[in-house]
Amino acid sequence: MPAASEVTLPHTWRPLGVRLAGTALGGMLLIVCAAAWIAFPPEVKETFSFFQRATLLFLGGLAFSAWFALVRSRLVATDAGLVVVNGYRRRDLEWAEVVAVHLPSGAPWAVLDLADGNTCPVMAIQGSDGARARRDLAQLRALLNRR
Repeated sequence: MPAASEVTLPHTWRPLGVRLAGTALGGMLLIVCAAAWIAFPPEVKETFSFFQRATLLFLGGLAFSAWFALVRSRLVATDAGLVVVNGYRRRDLEWAEVVAVHLPSGAPWAVLDLADGNTCPVMAIQGSDGARARRDLAQLRALLNRR
């Protein structure tokens, strides 16, 4: 990975730990549920009504949509500014709008301080990623200082 001073634009940051854990656990849950369904004898499968099956599919769809929201979280630095995608929400910020970025010890993710006094969470830089998060934070700070 490039050092803070070597980041070229456009550059994208994404969380690692959350994506790996969500994918691994979601995949295992899918395998266990599919294996359980296959293992059921035909008489047991026939006792499930249409609405019960639809409910299971709906709950699976909800779990998938939560996983997908976490996986699509990212921060993209371009010449024009920053694009922050947290779950299903996207926010475009110009460089002049961003005053600082910080990740306090124990915080779940980084936070951008904005010129209007508001803050913007950045789920792309997760505190749980440890050294990777600190490196990503240093890269983003270097870009902010250049602007």
